[in-house]
Amino acid sequence: MKRVITVTVLAATMLTSCVSKKKYVALEDELNDTRSTLQKTRVEKEEIEDKYAAIEQRVAEYNAKINSLRTENEGMMEMNDLTVMSKNTKEKMRNTIAKMDPEKVKGAETLEDSINLVVSYNLKQNISDGADEDDIDISVDETVVMINVSDKLLFGSGSYRVTNEAQPLLKKLAEVINSEPAMEVMIEGHTDDRTMVKDSYLKDNWDLSVRRATSIVRLLQEKYNVEPSKLIAAGRSSYQPLVENTNKDNMAKNRRTRIVIIPNLDKFFAMLEGEASVAKN
Repeated sequence: MKRVITVTVLAATMLTSCVSKKKYVALEDELNDTRSTLQKTRVEKEEIEDKYAAIEQRVAEYNAKINSLRTENEGMMEMNDLTVMSKNTKEKMRNTIAKMDPEKVKGAETLEDSINLVVSYNLKQNISDGADEDDIDISVDETVVMINVSDKLLFGSGSYRVTNEAQPLLKKLAEVINSEPAMEVMIEGHTDDRTMVKDSYLKDNWDLSVRRATSIVRLLQEKYNVEPSKLIAAGRSSYQPLVENTNKDNMAKNRRTRIVIIPNLDKFFAMLEGEASVAKN
């Protein structure tokens, strides 16, 4: 009887040991999988951080160049004396102002303000090509041209594929860029602050804004023959809103693409006179 009991205990001990080993192996495999996933996530995180750091560095360099050229252009304007214009240029400027909204003209307090308004107006006439006036906003800040294009003109909701309706605008924009060899252009994607749908192919608004900017840059290069060295693609996500994201209308305003171009001073005055190469091409 004692021998039977001993054998039974030994068998039970072996069975318990066997089950524990299986659990241990399973847990060890699970731990290894978790470590592997964690390492992969760390690598992906580092790659994304490096990617955005490179973008931010290039944007910072471009902004520094904008500031430098602004200073240079300001100096040239002072040397050339903006009040000294040809009679022909002044006449064209007056004719353009006569076509503009009086309320907008009323805000121009200096000659430089008036020149900026005229440049904005002429450039908008050149590139809008039938687009809704509210979809394109152009401003000029010390010869740096800022073009804000609404999301609905360029992309479908949550998409980075450029619409067919945007092609005439991009074609005209390419003509403006190609008209000046020294011109550099930055394309910035901006979003509202809504989060991506769970398990979406887009990771977040950073991803969407960068992809949208890159899609436009790629089209300008491949379809409209813009020299790629003149182009910069940047994503700003939702962190530079025009207005607070408090309602649908405001969100729509914040979903936009900003195009920053720096013409040289001669090209700037050509835009003033409505005779930029974009009109000739």
